[in-house]
This record gives sequence, structure tokens and C-alpha cells, in this order.
Amino acid sequence: MRWRLSAAPGLRQIVPVDFSEKLRLALEGELPGPLAQYRLAPDGRPGPETALHPPPDARPAAILIVFYEQGEELCFPMIRRPVESGPHSGQISFPGGAAELQDESLAHTALRETWEEIGVPAGDVRLLGALTPLYVAPSNFQVYPYVGWLRRRPEFQPDPREVAQVLEFRLNDFLAPENLRTEEWELHGRRVRVPHYVVGGAVVWGASAMILSEMAAVINALDGKTDA
Repeated sequence: MRWRLSAAPGLRQIVPVDFSEKLRLALEGELPGPLAQYRLAPDGRPGPETALHPPPDARPAAILIVFYEQGEELCFPMIRRPVESGPHSGQISFPGGAAELQDESLAHTALRETWEEIGVPAGDVRLLGALTPLYVAPSNFQVYPYVGWLRRRPEFQPDPREVAQVLEFRLNDFLAPENLRTEEWELHGRRVRVPHYVVGGAVVWGASAMILSEMAAVINALDGKTDA
């Protein structure tokens, strides 16, 4: 399935016209959950039961997938973490981070972190809903993924302390089967199979890929498809 913009006299519309509303309604329904997430899970990752029953000391965190129009495509930003920035050093992830005491909700966390990391004002984002929480063992975070919509492409202002690079991806590239790979990598001293996305030379794996796998499953279901 491909999502594009169509031209009409004096009007540019998303195909389907009400994509954001359909996505909002889909996120209110039953989610694909771990079945979709774990298609992109590296071997040896803690099982999906940890999403429902994370360790008692797991810290809550939230991330944001925020869509906007760019030319004739639907796009969203991700970030490359600085090298030596912790357990996810140098990896590609979504803007987001740990909940803080002043946050009114985890949705507020996702919006605040997105503002702090890449400069997207919270007031510009229309929240559409949330995906299934995911436990991330290396950082001991229970991550709550939120989905949002922007009326226009933002002017990114990355915080260099937390963001080495802002990457803009097309939604279609994460719906294309040819961009899915599985290879053996050495992780934590052992060889494991790692499913991942490769888009324009960027490699997205781990929790970010698992979240994208569920997002792809939700969007494919809008078109009557069942595979992520």
C-alpha cells in the first residue's frame, strides 16, 4: 500500500482523504500488539509477556511517531543518538525519553521530549492515539509509543546534547517488504539473528523497529492487509 497526496483544483489532499482520522480510529481499536512487534525482535529478547508485566523497577518512558506531509509523501522524523550517549549510543530512535515528575501524563512526556530533542512544539501536534507499550531491557524502560499528526513539516531544531542527527523517513519505505532484512550480528558477546529495516543506508533495529512493525501493521490494516 502506498499513501500519496492527490491534487484537486485549489486543494491538496491525502489519499485516502481522511487518513489521520482513520488512523485515529484504528488506534482506538484492538491493536496488533506483541504479535506485530516481535516480528522485528532480535533473538533472545525478553518475551512479549514483559510488556504486560515489566520488572517492578522499570522506568516509564514515552516516544512520539509524528506524521506530516512532505511533497507527495507522508513522512515522520527519527533521530540518531550521539555516540557514547548510554545504552542506545549511536542508534536510530524516535524522539522521546523518561517520564518526569512534572509530566501530567505519558502523552505529555512524549510531547515534551519531542519539543526538547527536535524542537517540534507540543501545540502543533494532534495526538491520534497510542501503540502497545514495549519493555526495553538494556535501559530498563517501559516505553509507551504515541502517534501524532502535524499539519505541515516542522522546522527541526535538534538539541546537540541528545541528537546527533534528525532523519526524515517516508512512511512508504517502512511498508515496503524489500526494506526488511535479517542478519546475524554480534550483540553482547554472542551471535544473534536481528531483523531490521534498511532505508537509505540507515539501519533501524531493536525497540524502534519493533514499534515500527506494529505501526506498519496498523496502517496495512487500514487497506485490508494483514501483514506488517
